[in-house]
Amino acid sequence: MSDIQFDLIVIGAGPGGYVAAIRAAQLGLKTAIIEAEHLGGICLNWGCIPTKALLQGAEVKHQLKSAKTFGFHVQDVQFDLDTLVAHSRRVSGQLVQGIEQLLKKNQIQVFNAKAKFIAKERLELTTIEGKTQYLSAPHIIVATGAHAASLPQVPVDGERVWNYKHALVPKALPKSLLVIGSGAIGSEFASLYADLGTEVTLIDIADHILPTEDAEVAAFMHKQFQQRGIQVLTQASIESIYMHDQGVRCHIKTTQGVQTYTFDRVLSAIGVKPNIDDLGLDVLGIKLDRGFIATDAWCKTNVVGVYAIGDVAGAPCLAHKASHEAIVCVEKIAGVEGVHPLQRDRIPGCIYTHPQVASIGLTEQQAKATGKQIRVGRFPYQSNGKALAIGATQGFVKTIFDDKSGELLGAHMVGHDVTEHIQGFAIAQHLEATDESLSQVIFPHPTLSEAMHESILAALNRAIHI
Repeated sequence: MSDIQFDLIVIGAGPGGYVAAIRAAQLGLKTAIIEAEHLGGICLNWGCIPTKALLQGAEVKHQLKSAKTFGFHVQDVQFDLDTLVAHSRRVSGQLVQGIEQLLKKNQIQVFNAKAKFIAKERLELTTIEGKTQYLSAPHIIVATGAHAASLPQVPVDGERVWNYKHALVPKALPKSLLVIGSGAIGSEFASLYADLGTEVTLIDIADHILPTEDAEVAAFMHKQFQQRGIQVLTQASIESIYMHDQGVRCHIKTTQGVQTYTFDRVLSAIGVKPNIDDLGLDVLGIKLDRGFIATDAWCKTNVVGVYAIGDVAGAPCLAHKASHEAIVCVEKIAGVEGVHPLQRDRIPGCIYTHPQVASIGLTEQQAKATGKQIRVGRFPYQSNGKALAIGATQGFVKTIFDDKSGELLGAHMVGHDVTEHIQGFAIAQHLEATDESLSQVIFPHPTLSEAMHESILAALNRAIHI
């Protein structure tokens, strides 16, 4: 059977893959996309979107708790877990259908199959039914994403021991839950299940939760979690688990020694591993870096004509990073003028806990490690009029500037809807705004975003409301 020829082929239809395919088609390239499971990848089906739909349910519960403050007396409120889960799956399905229409609109040929390299510029596809066909293209982008990592001493069975997929579709709300790993995924699920009424214990081997965040933010969130009844154990690791009639008995090594707990369910959230098995990367000699596909600033691998974007190409494993890499990669392939490589230190991060966490750039510790003289500004939400008005005073904004140049080195936010506001600091960094120029921006009143302005002014020792 002869090969089907394309200008560009994308393997994987997640937020990196489908964006790459659409942009390539817009630029006039004959494009194909190959997906073994679901359009939209993990993000739309089992990650970003359904998680946020569930977290909105938790937000509703927070609003009900504070209803009396605003004059409402809510009684006999009933919660149905199945309805919330069904909502999250419905939202996911709607977005997947939207991607299908976008690919069709852009005349991108979709192949539902598994792909592997069998030669340079050549792929073998295998459908679920076992049928094979062959595609060729001078440019092939690998966007296969990643999957949940696991610990050998914590085997995931989907019943009592979960990964993030199982946590998204629980059959019932567990009375108690152990979350292993306090990164974005672990902290979000800990926050979610605690809000819904589960007794949650969160552990991490690091010396503080949210280990990639600014230490001040992590310490604040540690206290917030504890105040909400979440037991937090740092410098703690799981030694072993045993199933029994009452649940899962867990032996946890802490600074005080090994302690034994019993939980209804255990959620493993220790990170992800790249989806590279059976891709045929070894056939071409594609290099890896700590298990992920190694790439340069333009998403090129060491093999000419082969590229990698998104989670399969390494941290940070974020959907918006994958989508941006997709645009950069395709536009560079197509010869578009003015393309700039991805700047990894300017990728905003968002964690949808309660309260939310958002950040961009360097932490205070990282900024000090550069040897630069820095200035730090802070502003608490309890001094913000809008935060007081809506009853959301937990949190603060922290900005870090280079003392000499005024460059914004980093920004860190904790509080209500901060994930919607961090883009302001992302724009500021992209436009190379300084502390002085940002201080002159007029922020509307009354808004939560005024806390951003006050933090900038605080770094200049000119804050008004503290």
